[in-house]
Amino acid sequence: MDTVAVTAARAGRRKPPRLGRRPLTFDYVTFLLVFLGLPVAVFVIFVISPFVQAVYYSMTNWTGFTAEMDFIGVKNFVKLFNDATFMQAMGNNILLAIVLPLITLTIALVFASMITIGGPSSGQVRGLRASSFYRVVSFFPYVIPAIVIGILWSMIYTPSGLLNGLLGAVGIDMNDFAWLGDERTAMGASIFVMAWGMIGFYMVLFIAAIKGVPAEIYEAARIDGAGRFRTTVSITLPLIRDNVQTAYIYLGIMALDAYVYMVALNATGGPGNSTLVMSQYLFRTAFEKGQFGLASAMGVVLAVITLIFAAAVFLVNRLTGGKDDDGGRS
Repeated sequence: MDTVAVTAARAGRRKPPRLGRRPLTFDYVTFLLVFLGLPVAVFVIFVISPFVQAVYYSMTNWTGFTAEMDFIGVKNFVKLFNDATFMQAMGNNILLAIVLPLITLTIALVFASMITIGGPSSGQVRGLRASSFYRVVSFFPYVIPAIVIGILWSMIYTPSGLLNGLLGAVGIDMNDFAWLGDERTAMGASIFVMAWGMIGFYMVLFIAAIKGVPAEIYEAARIDGAGRFRTTVSITLPLIRDNVQTAYIYLGIMALDAYVYMVALNATGGPGNSTLVMSQYLFRTAFEKGQFGLASAMGVVLAVITLIFAAAVFLVNRLTGGKDDDGGRS
């Protein structure tokens, strides 16, 4: 009995096996190399490495067409922030990143709510009649390439274009107004084109998110007397806020670039550089002026602004009551 007791006591003092440790078998090591090592290597080679090279080039006076380059430190960045044209282009990009997502996502959410839950106020919760037709029609602009959209609307906005013709037909004489040739309207007209091209995609994204919300929630809100606007603001938006956050980041990043749309609408940057964006100025600096070092500095600034923008969206979402991906556990 004593021997049995001693053995049991020793067994009780044994340290429990550590969790999470696996023997380094051939299969396990191969799995790590293929599904972890290979993606990390690809990311480092094709994402991190080019960015590090761009940071280095931004500190040189490289012309882009010769092998010679001299290290000049942060002189390119000092020159950029003393360049009034670049600062104006940066301001245009920031304006786009704030305004374009707000307009696009608001309209997309309204359309998505109408198509999914905006139908009759009695009976089963459903969208408007013939909602599939509205979905297809709204998504159609997104399948058109951005360059085609830009060229199409640049012709519509011309003084003798379709827009002035339609306004004249209803009694509004614009006197051959150039919508993209006036500082007061050039940026607004450009934002409208980009929103027109992107609303359909984000509407479909929000439709998929709303369909994931249990119908019982909307039925309970209807019983409590909540109207469509109240339902959208108090129920739909909080429940799909993660989708809205992701959409805002993607659309904001697109707005911080906006190269294709802006070049197609106004390749010169608009009157008084009113629609000039950093990517346009970067291209002009690199390939027209032959200043690749300075252009690389613009790219670095644009990348930093993009990261700050994404971080700001995450922070605002968190401060306004957003939850983490783990279901809100902090």
